[in-house]
Amino acid sequence: MNWQDYIVSDKGVLLGKPTIKGTRLSVDHLVSLFAQGWTEEQVLESYPRLTKDSIQAIFAYEKAHD
Repeated sequence: MNWQDYIVSDKGVLLGKPTIKGTRLSVDHLVSLFAQGWTEEQVLESYPRLTKDSIQAIFAYEKAHD
C-alpha cells in the first residue's frame, strides 16, 4: 500500500493537515472515528467519496508516522 497515492498535505487545505486526496477529510478525524468504534462500513456510508483503499492508506500512513 502506497499511502502517498491517497494522502496529501496542502497548506491551502486544513492548514496543511494530512487529508484524503480530493477531500477535506483529515487523517486525524478519520482515525478518531475508528477510535470511537465506527466500522469501515459506517465510515464509507457516511463519506461516500472514500474507498476501502483510502481507508487502508490511513492506517499505512499512521504506521509510517509512528
